[in-house]
Amino acid sequence: MLEQQERLWEYDAVEPGQTGRPTVVEITAENIAEYAVRSQNPDPRFRPEGDDPAEGANPEFQGAAAAMPTMALSYAPLLRDDIADNSGFVALEQSKTARRQTPFAKCEARWFAPVRAGDTITGNRRVLEKYERRGSRFVTFRVECDNQDGARVAEYDYTCIFHYAGGQRAVPQERPEPETDPAPAQQDVPAPAAFLTFDGVSEGDSLASLAITESQEVINRKNEFRLAGKPSESNIHTDEEFARQNIFGGMVNAGPATMSYVDQMLERNFPLRAFYDGGSLLMRAITPFRSGDTVVFEGEVTGKREEDGRKLVDCRVRGTNQRGELVCLADATMAMGG
Repeated sequence: MLEQQERLWEYDAVEPGQTGRPTVVEITAENIAEYAVRSQNPDPRFRPEGDDPAEGANPEFQGAAAAMPTMALSYAPLLRDDIADNSGFVALEQSKTARRQTPFAKCEARWFAPVRAGDTITGNRRVLEKYERRGSRFVTFRVECDNQDGARVAEYDYTCIFHYAGGQRAVPQERPEPETDPAPAQQDVPAPAAFLTFDGVSEGDSLASLAITESQEVINRKNEFRLAGKPSESNIHTDEEFARQNIFGGMVNAGPATMSYVDQMLERNFPLRAFYDGGSLLMRAITPFRSGDTVVFEGEVTGKREEDGRKLVDCRVRGTNQRGELVCLADATMAMGG
């Protein structure tokens, strides 16, 4: 009876076009910096203006603090529970009788203009499509981000697994002990003169890599960072008992966290404008990124082209853990000017 009263938002109840409520978030230098810290990104470009004028100013954007591109997933979060509620259903994550997670599978983000301190971003979200593949069921959501002038600054398509045909994933038996408070990544951003240029890159060129060690403390801090929406009481990132019942068999980091690490790796190679002037990033999750894992993100240039008056550089990034497992595979297009 209770299950019927809940009207669970199962795969069959999901319909393209179902929408959530708009969210409105003010972007500040402080939350830009906080997002970077929680993403283990020491890049001085994301420090609040005035912390260190010699390092913190961003000449790309006339000194105004600009957000990490993947901060879009925080200032305009997915909030699938809100879409379910607004459509008259209870999200599976919120169910009292059949609670389970619908975890991250992949996400493709596209950027159209910089997001800076002082901007106000309205996020709108809806179900874009649903599909089955090899017995598994997926739902893709579109989230659109508009600034105070009504201009589209970013959008992303976020795909969740509503049913996984492969059963529960095995948890590695031998893993390094998780760090209690790992040091942030030590690779500082290169000087602007070291950034790659359209004329200077060739297909097959390697990109500067980045190594990230995850810990439960970092996972918890990232989970707690909220600019819109209600935090979940528990999930597969913070609740071991609940996580053991889901497809990964234990706690894992969030897909958007791994995506922020790919973002950071690309920031070591390209100026932020390469994202914000029409860049894109598609990341697919392959193997869970768990506490105690160290993942090395490596990439290469896969092509360069001129299209509609724009100079574009295509890249592929692979994240591999200490066991040699592929954790994520990402494809990025960097916009290098007209």
